Amino acid sequence: MRRLALLCLLALLCFSLAAYAANPYFYGGQFDPTNQYANGLANENTAIIGGDPYGAATYQNFYAESPIMVTGLFTNNLSDFTPASGYWEIRSGVSEDNGGTLVASGSGTVTNTPTGRSFRGDKEYTNIVSGLSVSLATDQYWFAVVPVCTTCKGEAFNTNTFGLFSIGKSDLNKEYFNSPSGPHFTNANNLTPLMEFPTFSSGVYAYENPEPGSLLLMGTGVAGVIGALRRKLI
Repeated sequence: MRRLALLCLLALLCFSLAAYAANPYFYGGQFDPTNQYANGLANENTAIIGGDPYGAATYQNFYAESPIMVTGLFTNNLSDFTPASGYWEIRSGVSEDNGGTLVASGSGTVTNTPTGRSFRGDKEYTNIVSGLSVSLATDQYWFAVVPVCTTCKGEAFNTNTFGLFSIGKSDLNKEYFNSPSGPHFTNANNLTPLMEFPTFSSGVYAYENPEPGSLLLMGTGVAGVIGALRRKLI
């Protein structure tokens, strides 16, 4: 009976951790095609808009309110092609005409899952890069996820949002657009007076990164429970 109780306790702990990791740590919000200011901004590396490491990228800001471990990043894009891969970056200290400091970057497999939303004939897809392991200290950061298909003659646009179903903390109207051919790290709202980009429909998967002392305490507690149950079984 006590063995069963221990197994149930451990299973509950694992389930809780898995459920926590499945939810975004940050989400700018859902795109609303019915909003009068609904729009998207170029975010791609294709045969039409190409470059190294991308042709165009959008950068969404967020706050790590405590030390975190980033496991995935995503952008929601209106697109008409299937990406072969995804390129991602995390930066700090971004400002107008200043890319700040590159914290981490990479490329790899990317998902292309329909959200069920569409706008002006294009369907919106969620492009996620996962399997990351990037440790971030408490600070503000900017990230990009660019769908890549250098042989595709399609386009992708990171959708905007006005905070519908948003999660986590960010600064509104501090999103940036960058292209190797220009403009360089320009506030998205400065590109054209007819478009508004207070936030992009982008997100971060992460979990709080415990301090070594917290891990030691957790381990000691679990070991104590196991030890007590073992003594009672003997």
